[in-house]
Amino acid sequence: MSAFDAIEDTSLVLVAIVPNQKDLDIARLLGWYRIPLKSAPKVIAVDYLALYQTGSFASHERWQIKWLAPIIGHELTTRQELFRDQSDHPRAHEEYFKLQLGSLIQLPVPIPAGKWKRITFFYTTIRHVRAATDLSELPVHDQERPVLWAALRERAARGEAYQAAPLPEIPLDPALLAMLSGISFGKQ
Repeated sequence: MSAFDAIEDTSLVLVAIVPNQKDLDIARLLGWYRIPLKSAPKVIAVDYLALYQTGSFASHERWQIKWLAPIIGHELTTRQELFRDQSDHPRAHEEYFKLQLGSLIQLPVPIPAGKWKRITFFYTTIRHVRAATDLSELPVHDQERPVLWAALRERAARGEAYQAAPLPEIPLDPALLAMLSGISFGKQ
């Protein structure tokens, strides 16, 4: 039995965009995926992430879901913490959810986008992932919809409500900053 076959039909799935190969490599090799807090879906405590590969991928890899990743945890951090070499990025200090992922699971047959090329986050179940022949068949519209929403509400209720608080202004000694500027912290 494959890892995909062993997943329960009722497992909750968040379909998420993977904008480019670098982000897929981060998920595959480093085991995490980022979602900006300001555009995050209401519930991220789901079982799996379905990785939708956009048009920036090679022609045989684009506009499809080929990979699932089990979500094993999440934390709130900043872009600067995620990408220490991009401290001058315009969104360096913005908050992001960092989803910790288990090993990626390749779908037996990729799910092509069909007419749906541009999507945002949405929820589904493994049952729908197994049955889908294109992306438009993933949203839950049938009798399973109340069950999906009840499960999402339960997960949201179990999770802690998060309110972003402004970071305090901390004055830094210019001499200390000058001293630290010569130290390379590298990637941790």
